[in-house]
Amino acid sequence: MRKQKGFSLIELLIVVAIILIIAAIAIPNLLRARIAANESSAVSSLRTINTAQVTYQTGYPIVGYAPTIAALGPGGVGSVCPAGGPVQANACLIDSALSNATGAGTAKSGYFFNMGVTANAGINIQYVIGTSPAAYNVTGIRNFCSNEDAVLHQNVGASGSVPITAGCTGAPWPVL
Repeated sequence: MRKQKGFSLIELLIVVAIILIIAAIAIPNLLRARIAANESSAVSSLRTINTAQVTYQTGYPIVGYAPTIAALGPGGVGSVCPAGGPVQANACLIDSALSNATGAGTAKSGYFFNMGVTANAGINIQYVIGTSPAAYNVTGIRNFCSNEDAVLHQNVGASGSVPITAGCTGAPWPVL
């Protein structure tokens, strides 16, 4: 009898089938884990913006809250705080990645942000910050928002949803 060397075709096919079964189980879990991480990052970013808004209001009392997300950051994408230090238009309270994440092309961790401000007598007295996934069911599933009370709210998003800039309370936005 001759001694056989190597594996038969059936043995190799069984190994490939087992690897495919394991991949079919693991890949959806990995995608869900990525969505959970993106949502966690979005919530953390909202908390950062809330803190930055309180700091901005304290530093610029004649303005109140920052009129835009960009005013909380250092400027354009990749920029750093100006050499002269923070100014009203670029307060350097958040990083440029977050302050410029206002569209699907510039999303931060799969989410983009928008903010609405309410003024009274020229002073910004209220704000609503909202965030939505850049690609629904790929980068995230839920929308999040917060306002000047710093309470975080959430709702289930939908394809094509955009961050809200008003009305971040009530039944459609339960507390997170």
